[in-house]
This record gives sequence, structure tokens and C-alpha cells, in this order.
Amino acid sequence: MKVNERINSLRSLMKERGITAYIIPTYDPHQSEYLADCYKARVWISGFTGSAGTVVVTEKEVILWTDGRYFIQAEKEISGSEIKLFKMGIPGFPTYKEWLKDNLKEGDTLGFDGKIFPQSDVVDLERTMGKKGVKFIDEYDLIAELWTDRPEMPKSKAFIHDVKYTGKTAKEKIEEVRKEMAKKEATHFLLGSLDDIAWVYNIRGRDVPCNPIIISYALISQDEAWLFVDKEKIGEDVEKYLNENGVKIEDYDKVIEYVKNIEKGSKVFLDTTRVNRWLYKGIPTECEIIEGRNITTDLKAIKNSVEIKNQKNAYIKDGVALVKFIHWLDENVGKLQITEVSASERLEEFRKEQEGFIEPSFDTIAAYKENAAMMHYKAEEGKSNYELKKEKMFLVDSGGQYYDGTTDITRTIVLGDITEEEKRDFTLTLKSHINLARARFLYGATGSNLDVLARSPLWQEGIDYKCGTGHGVGFLLNVHEGPHRLSTVLDRVSLEKGMVVTIEPGVYKAGKHGIRIENVVVVEEDIKTDSGQFMRFETLSYCPIDLDGVDVSLLTEQEKKWLNDYHEEVYNKLSPYLTEEEKEWLRKETRNI
Repeated sequence: MKVNERINSLRSLMKERGITAYIIPTYDPHQSEYLADCYKARVWISGFTGSAGTVVVTEKEVILWTDGRYFIQAEKEISGSEIKLFKMGIPGFPTYKEWLKDNLKEGDTLGFDGKIFPQSDVVDLERTMGKKGVKFIDEYDLIAELWTDRPEMPKSKAFIHDVKYTGKTAKEKIEEVRKEMAKKEATHFLLGSLDDIAWVYNIRGRDVPCNPIIISYALISQDEAWLFVDKEKIGEDVEKYLNENGVKIEDYDKVIEYVKNIEKGSKVFLDTTRVNRWLYKGIPTECEIIEGRNITTDLKAIKNSVEIKNQKNAYIKDGVALVKFIHWLDENVGKLQITEVSASERLEEFRKEQEGFIEPSFDTIAAYKENAAMMHYKAEEGKSNYELKKEKMFLVDSGGQYYDGTTDITRTIVLGDITEEEKRDFTLTLKSHINLARARFLYGATGSNLDVLARSPLWQEGIDYKCGTGHGVGFLLNVHEGPHRLSTVLDRVSLEKGMVVTIEPGVYKAGKHGIRIENVVVVEEDIKTDSGQFMRFETLSYCPIDLDGVDVSLLTEQEKKWLNDYHEEVYNKLSPYLTEEEKEWLRKETRNI
């Protein structure tokens, strides 16, 4: 079926069930950012393949909401359908909840699948709708009734993430969780988020491409801990490990039985943004629910010394792969037929040569010329797949999952002649990166306090980027990890020693070019004075920044020193793993300016 046919089929079902408006969000039952194929309902109904967005269908209208990373992509992918694009964060476009409030009337019904909708979104809807008299219907997965060729649930095997990488056993982590539960006077901790479950139990899997997790639920009390999972995914070694660490294994679907049978009078701690409506409603009314951010989210955000040591090792390996890749591009563009897709594949081959590599940490963004203006562009054979030439710029945003860490890095590579405007924008992006990377800040500062440091050089030229400046990074987990981030959005999470975060400002000009320079940094303690403890960032990523894109006259002496010092470290860290030819090339790429 084509998109418009799917929409009309959905409308027929909505009419049968008495539903006025139906919401199709980008969620699975665990509120994951990246979804297994079987949960990509919003992609199926709309044709829009970006990683974030919400569709609302009524009898007469279909609207897609998505953010600034995907405006250009969304317009292309919904072209030819009846779907309208509402641009999130842009004046004049209401949020989907505001739109529902304005367009539904008393007696109307609002439908959604409670098994994938987080409880927090339901509360927000109730608050937004106010006393309009709109009835919520949360028991129907209407897409499942229409999606006849829906992919099956993934069946990957779980594996143990060894203590030599994690620094702590599952038993130790569970005890840390219980101590935090006690502080909150909680008897139970209900977990729906897959990265948190993988972290606390030291298990990983391959259920979602690029995200080494296992689809599961968890419940932890002061005396017991359970993992609810398809038991076919649990081999003898994992079962033995979990049992030795005090974790009982039950079938995935049994979670609702256990939740419904939590002893009356218990106090259940949960994160409503990461627990779905269905599970939330299953908690006995005689229990007290304590709401807050997942305990595990805060614990795993602060990497221990073993994790940081391993993470640094992963970035050396990743840097070696990237240097080999960029050297290969430099030698072969214009000689071989290289496309955005084939370049991505070649980069993955270089990563596969590195010890402990498992898979990419996200789909590589390999964007040539104006394609780079789309922040989350994905090249595909037969759709959009430029051939690289000895001209213009090539943006590559990529990362790897290694046993010793998760990597994420972006380089914009100059393949040949570029315009003065492109060179200026490249240099402004570099200035923005350096301004934040070299910052000293007082302990207690949040990502929203520091975000302006990256934007300032661009703002001075009347330029901005419609996304955050940086995100936390997991440890052999999701490449996007909270609770910390660098963004203009108000944030009350202090940047703590051991937190890992990206710095990735950029310039994106539709129809022209896109430039991003991204490194991953870890928060460290700096000087301590009468004013308090100051903090700084230590850079973990090692890969040259293309000097052919830099207008040196626009850099200050401090900026030149930062770049020269960084390039010296890049050479010293990576050259021992390169061939003589590659070393010679890297020496030129990291030359002093």
C-alpha cells in the first residue's frame, strides 16, 4: 500500500473503534530512541524515515511533527502524500498536543497505543486537553492490524559485558541502586528503558541495530531482582552470570503479572518518561508511586576510572580507523568511483579491522556537498547517493561500538576547491568547537549554561544551528545518553566529573553545504580556588581537523595553540598504529599553523 492508502485504511479502523484522532509516535514499549524494525509504525504510516517525529491522523487531516534536524528530509519523504509537515520549535507551528487541544471538541475520542506511549506523555496530554471532555482510548495498536508484513521481534542472544570493561559487577551495581532506592524510601524500582537494564545487569545484545541492548523489562526490590526477557535469548553463560549476581529470569510477557502482584502498600519508584502507560496502569492502586528520573540513568552517566580508561582506548582504535579512511579518500577520490554509500562501507571496513569492534554506533551520515545541510541525512542506493569528486566538502558523522566503549565523531573533509564562504563557515565552526572545548567552568554549571560558548562565534555572524551542541554518550550502549547534554534547552543537570559528552557545533545552509566538527570529551576537575572547584573538558577523540578548510587569519593565537596542541596529540596517539605512508600523510595533516 502507498502512504495515502495506508492512511485511509487507518481511518476506516478508527471509525470502527469510535476514534476521532489517532497518534502514532516514534516509540517502542521501552521509549527507545532507535527502534527495532517491528516498532517503526510511524515510518510505515508516513514514509518519513527520520529518527524523531509524531503523526496525528483525523478524518480530514494528517500531520507530521518533526524537529529541525529533519525538516528538509521530511519535506522530501512526505512529498506526494496528503501529510502536512509541522516544524517543531518554529514560531507559528503548534505542538501536536496544542493542535489536538485546538481541534478536538467535547465528546471526541483520542486514541493511541498504551503499550508504547510513555506515561509522562499521557499526563501531558491530560494537562493540555484540560476539561475539554475528550475521552482517551489507549488499548488499541491499530497499526498492528494493518501492517501485514510487519517484521518479527528480534531474537538476538544476550552477552555479558565483562567486569574488565565495566569496572563493577552487576551485583555491585544493583547494590548501588538499592542504596539510592532507600534514600527515596522506595521498596521497588520498575525499569522499562533498555539501556538502563543493560547497564545495571552488565548484559548487552543485538536486538536493535547500532544499540547493543536486549528487549526486556526489569524490576528490582530491596531483596530481589528480575529480568523479563525472551528466554531464548539467554544462553547458559548469561543465565549463570545473572543468577550469581542475584538476578532471576522470567519471560518477557510476565512483567505485567509481577507488576500487578506487587505487594499492597509498596512504594514503587519509576521514571514516567521511560515506563509505558500499560505497565503504569498495572501497578496496584494500593501502592504509592514515586516518580523521578531513573536511578540508573544518573549512575551510568558518571563513568568510573575503568570505563574511562577503556573509553580512551576505544577512541585510539577509532581514530586509527578514521585516519586510514581519510587517507584512503585523499588517495582515491577522482581515481576510483566512490559514492556516499561506498565511502560509508569502506569506513566500516576500517573499523572492523580494529580489535573489539562490534558494529557501528549509529547509521553513518556520509553527506557530500549540499546533502550535508541535512543534519541526519542518510545516503541510499537508488535514492540519494552522490559520487565524490575532487571538489567541495564531504561530511562524515560516524561511530563504533567496541567492547571498551562507544564512539561518535564528525569530520568535514575538504576534497578539493571550496568557496570563500565555505572556508569561512568551516573556520567559524572550528572556532565554535574550540571555544567550548577549552572552557574552564565552575562546578555546578549545566549544559545549558555552557551551550552559548559554542554558539557565540556563529551568533556574531548571524548564524545558528537548529539542534543541541552535544549529548552524553553511553558505554557500549546508546550513542545518545542522558541526563546531561549541551543545549539551549533549560537543563538542571550539573556536569559531573566522569560525564562523557560530545561537542558538535555546525553550519547548515540548505542547498549549499553543511559543516560539523565533533569530538567527544570527558568532564574533569581543574583548578580549585576561593571561588570553588573549577572543571574542564578532556578531549577523547583523536582525528585531524582538515586544515584545508581553515582560514588561519580568522583564528586567535589561543585558538591556533589549541589546534596545534590537539594535532600533536593526534599524531602521537595514532602514528604507532599506522604504516609509514600513513604516518607521513598524518604528519602533513597535523602540521603546525
